[in-house]
Amino acid sequence: MSSRRTLKGRRIAVLAADGFEKVELTVPVHALRAAGAKVDVVSLRKGRIRGLNLNLPAKRVRVDRTVEQAGVGEYDGLLVPGGFINPDLLRQSAPARALVRAFVESGKPVVTLCHGPWVLASAGVLQGRTLTSWAGIRDDVVNAGATWLDQEVVREGNLTTSRGPQDMAAFVPAMLGAFADAPHSATSSDSAPRSDPQRSSPPELVTAATRWSPKLSTVALAGVGLAALAGRMRPDR
Repeated sequence: MSSRRTLKGRRIAVLAADGFEKVELTVPVHALRAAGAKVDVVSLRKGRIRGLNLNLPAKRVRVDRTVEQAGVGEYDGLLVPGGFINPDLLRQSAPARALVRAFVESGKPVVTLCHGPWVLASAGVLQGRTLTSWAGIRDDVVNAGATWLDQEVVREGNLTTSRGPQDMAAFVPAMLGAFADAPHSATSSDSAPRSDPQRSSPPELVTAATRWSPKLSTVALAGVGLAALAGRMRPDR
């Protein structure tokens, strides 16, 4: 079978919010569509959500459905990209946590990378599971009851995880394989291997990107201040 048709007829939900890491959404979505899948971007609000390249603004992506409009029965699998901000917003949303929990418990494939497992931790579905993630959230994953492995890709049951953009070459084929397979039982193990240790220093790529990022302009700072003020003045707060 052609690699471009392995997912023909499959429908995949991509759960993301503002602050998603651009490469972690756009590259997998391109690969999914090239393989024949129908992809919906599901988010916390309508419109277009803003991506990031590490800490710098990147392209916006159109939202197809809000979390409230998406149901696990409509999809064959779930992808949760990472980034620093995106999963932090998602994990604070009760509907987003409920959607992730429903996917994991259904046995349908759930694929995530980088900081994406934060959302799974907050959804309460990591007890007894084995996975990987961005090394910086290793302790959060372990404290949520999972075993953390420092590997490019870890696949256990219906859960496929990867460490981040640096492992994209290994992640994409693993993702396609996970979504092409039949659903697995969402099992956990009482005899999982011991977690790998936390890293001893943060990645230079990230620290350098922050160190050399451009200074915000006065106009941008004013915009941030106005947005914060508008949020405080909302009648529903």
